[in-house]
Amino acid sequence: MVRAPRYEALITGRYRVLTVLALVAIAGGGALHIAALPGAGDAVWATLVVVMLVPLSWSVARDVVRGRFGVDVIALIAMAGALALGEYLAGAVVALMLAGGNALEASASRRARRALARLLELAPTIAHVRRDGQIEEVPVDAIMVGDVVIVRSGEVVPVDGVVVSERALLDEATLTGEPLPVSRLRGEPLRSGTSNAGAPFDLRTRRRAADSSYAALVELVARSERERAPFVRLADRYAAILLPLTLLTAGAAWALSGDPVRALAVVVVATPCPLILAAPIAFVAGISRAASMGIIVKSGGAIEALGRVRSVLLDKTGTLTVGAPRVEAVHPSGDGGGDELLRLAASLEQLSPHVLAESIVHAAQDRGARLENPVEVHEEPGQGIDGRVGAHRVAVGSPAFVRRQMTSGSPAGLAAGDGTTVHVALDGAFAGAIAIGDALRPDATAMVCALREAGVRYVALVSGDRRSTAEAVGRAVGVDRVYAEQSPEDKLAVVRAVREDEERAPVAMVGDGVNDAPALAIADVGIAIAGEGSTVSAQTADVVIVVDRIERVAAAVQIGRRSLVIARQSVLVGMGLSVAAMAAAAAGLLAPVAGALLQEGIDVAVILNALRALRSG
Repeated sequence: MVRAPRYEALITGRYRVLTVLALVAIAGGGALHIAALPGAGDAVWATLVVVMLVPLSWSVARDVVRGRFGVDVIALIAMAGALALGEYLAGAVVALMLAGGNALEASASRRARRALARLLELAPTIAHVRRDGQIEEVPVDAIMVGDVVIVRSGEVVPVDGVVVSERALLDEATLTGEPLPVSRLRGEPLRSGTSNAGAPFDLRTRRRAADSSYAALVELVARSERERAPFVRLADRYAAILLPLTLLTAGAAWALSGDPVRALAVVVVATPCPLILAAPIAFVAGISRAASMGIIVKSGGAIEALGRVRSVLLDKTGTLTVGAPRVEAVHPSGDGGGDELLRLAASLEQLSPHVLAESIVHAAQDRGARLENPVEVHEEPGQGIDGRVGAHRVAVGSPAFVRRQMTSGSPAGLAAGDGTTVHVALDGAFAGAIAIGDALRPDATAMVCALREAGVRYVALVSGDRRSTAEAVGRAVGVDRVYAEQSPEDKLAVVRAVREDEERAPVAMVGDGVNDAPALAIADVGIAIAGEGSTVSAQTADVVIVVDRIERVAAAVQIGRRSLVIARQSVLVGMGLSVAAMAAAAAGLLAPVAGALLQEGIDVAVILNALRALRSG
């Protein structure tokens, strides 16, 4: 992957050399004409045309064999016609336009890919690890899970892990686009690819470098650069229309005027060598713009699909919600305080591997509770856990499990809300319940509003959760419809149904889990909210949000809209200007040399316009 930017630099360098050669030849031929040596000047210009015709003829012949007819055919006819009619300066200007246009396009592509290439260049190769009381410098691939890595000032975090030091100051601009450093405290997770903006700190490794978030990101970038945009093929079809139009116009001008020079002028002015390249430049620029915001778009086709989307279907868990259980409320049954009930339950849950146990322990620690070590612990997997905490016998779990541990009272009838409720018994009596839910992302509602502002007509929630929970989330964020209790097969059916509605297609599906992967694959564009490391959904999706911010879904749609508009604008406006110039040339208002210079200006203008996709709209 590191070789790709170098290869592009070589291509750009070659075109620049040819451009300089063309400029020198045109200037030299002009100087010879001024020195009253027109024959020598024409010979210099003719030589330049021949030098450019040789590689161009080979390229065009190769494309014709493959069944492709692009605007390079027009350039070939223009230069060959200029040689045949003795219009050597016009041929030389076309040669300059061809070389200069290719140089500009190559340079523009390098600029547009800069944000993507930067992700690859920042990938760390070595790290400093604490082992046996010593600090060792090791290759990143040699870091093991559990190693303590020292991240020095200015270094990129090489692996996913958690902060061991008291505090770490991170520059997350590479992944999130945020300009200000972010502070992370001890125990907080860190993702590889961020940079240390403060003092050195220690990081305990949670996964190897090859499995880290940054490695997955680099692989996605590599794949995105190998894709070819479908809109480029559409641009090729534009070229297929322009070629016969050019030949017909040139033939008519020659037939009506009897002057072959007019036909040559028409062909010269219709030589938009870099014009059709404006579409892929706009899409690559859009991909680069998205990458700078932590949005990896795998192809130009995905950018086009984002630009056309009318409907967005959203998964709930891990997409609109944070995807991790969290204690929302503690409901003691009697006069006892909720904090004490939570402390006793959390003390017992320290020994449970259940996902809800971790949320209870974290909630108690966040409230400053001092947890005790439980004894005489017994757990029924998936049902509950009981044991002794200090002077109390504690049972935590489902109603059925807790009821079996009780000698008095009943947990029945306690309001559970829309989330999950864990029941607690103390010393054989029902003591209360702990409500656990999946919190809504703070930017979820704003994301839905931004989608509507971007022109999305239909936003729906598609969730496997029970109806009451899904509808509560749907009302909170303001979607048009809620599809609840949906299996992976049901989600596929929803995507197909929306796609078949002409008013709502094309459709984007947004999800984060393995169960979302089929729906992501069948949608016109699949958008994955990537968790830590690589997931099936990220591999299946066309677009991957690599930062933990759902509002980037709306940003991706907005970037797609803008890139598509700019691509169409660049191609259609540029071709319109070329057709107008062809009419002027056919009427005898433009000489071949003047037409070549005018077309060069049109080409430069549309490519610079395409580069606007690099900026925010």
